Amino acid sequence: MTAPRLTRSNAPRPATGIVHLGLGAFARAFVCPFVAEAMAASGGDWGILGVSLQSARTRDALAPQGWAYTAVTLGPDGSDARMIEALTGVLVAPEDPQAVLAAMADPAVRIVSLTVTEKGYCHNPATGLLNPDHPDIAHDLMHPLPVSAPGFIVRALALRHRAGLAPFTVLTCDNLPENGRLVRAIVTDLARRIDPALADWIVANCRFPATMVDRITPATTSADIAMVERLTGHQDAAPVLHEPFRQWVIEDDFVAGARPDLGAVGAQLVGDVTAFEHMKLRMLNGTHSALAYLGYLGGHETIADTVADPAYAAFVQRLWAEIMPAVTAPPAVRLTDYAAALATRYANPAIRHRTWQIAMDGSQKLPQRLLGTLTAALDAGRPAPGLCLVVAGWMRYVGGIDEAGRPIEVKDPLAARLRAVSDSAATPAGKVAALLGVTEVFPTALAPRLRAPVTQAAELLWAQGARAAVARLAGQSSAA
Repeated sequence: MTAPRLTRSNAPRPATGIVHLGLGAFARAFVCPFVAEAMAASGGDWGILGVSLQSARTRDALAPQGWAYTAVTLGPDGSDARMIEALTGVLVAPEDPQAVLAAMADPAVRIVSLTVTEKGYCHNPATGLLNPDHPDIAHDLMHPLPVSAPGFIVRALALRHRAGLAPFTVLTCDNLPENGRLVRAIVTDLARRIDPALADWIVANCRFPATMVDRITPATTSADIAMVERLTGHQDAAPVLHEPFRQWVIEDDFVAGARPDLGAVGAQLVGDVTAFEHMKLRMLNGTHSALAYLGYLGGHETIADTVADPAYAAFVQRLWAEIMPAVTAPPAVRLTDYAAALATRYANPAIRHRTWQIAMDGSQKLPQRLLGTLTAALDAGRPAPGLCLVVAGWMRYVGGIDEAGRPIEVKDPLAARLRAVSDSAATPAGKVAALLGVTEVFPTALAPRLRAPVTQAAELLWAQGARAAVARLAGQSSAA
């Protein structure tokens, strides 16, 4: 017998107070539940209008369900499902960009939040500056109907400025260093190229609070959808799965103080997010990427599989020892305790977080996740062979061929260029030298300092393979 389709409950639907750009799995597993709980705790019309910047897939899956969906917590000892009803609708930007701008310009909307990934900001990851040559930015400079996330923000703020309305708060929820400040710089730069008076108004009136977000959310598979149906007794075309842990640290700086009562449901509202952000970017995201590249090359499908291998489990501990001297602990946090908690989270067998998924868009992620830590280590005169091996692992991965000679499906905005640069050299040393010349990834002041230690790591990696190289640096036997 066919299970019934999930449908929205009869509970009153909140009015829209938030427009969210980039309604992917993380937004629906993290932002939407937080906001739903805040409304349940303290009220307020903070319903979320989602915006897909690329495809109609999420809209088409959620519309027949009245925008409701299932969020499943995957713990080591079992699963728990609940229905999330924070969404008020989903717009598809390429179909009707004018409707998206109109929604963002609505005075009832007080926050525009984003989870568009690092590449969605159309900036140069090595410098943090807007890339005016990015095709989407080049389009948005010339056309009033934008295609990029920064373009939608600028054009919507322009509508509000002309109408005499207050701006909305721009709340980025992506893994970028000093993300609020960075997005503010990107948005004001783009605005200044369009209308300097608009840029001045944004600087004076808009708010860009920094945030730190943390919840491991693997991509949903067809097997997951079948599992959710067995668990709930309902068909759900768009469920999300996530770990039990979550953490949201937010700089409490909103236009007119308008925001959901997120503190009532566990978010940390603080004056300065920087220490939390650096800790998470360097200790979690940095080691996640390390395990993704070197784990994939070593034949491991998921993070849990990777850390179940003693060589990789020891290697990640080696990485934390290299990373922690470059991290200032937030108040009341011990970095060793944080690392231990991360190790437990990585080992959760219920979370099937694929190394290939985490390896996506590495050219955008490396500067934030690894290169800042490496720079700090070099500046302090500390050797960091583990981190250099990770950079070498990324270099081997973007070459597009794994250790068994099989092709790797590299998902990266620079994939074709990185493959061509890698193919231009025949030796590990040559590949390192060539790839260090990709200035979008490696700052020109850092690249020469990395050449010798990354070359040493690459020669070890190419000669012995990922698992043996990891085991050697971790002081483990390379025997399987």
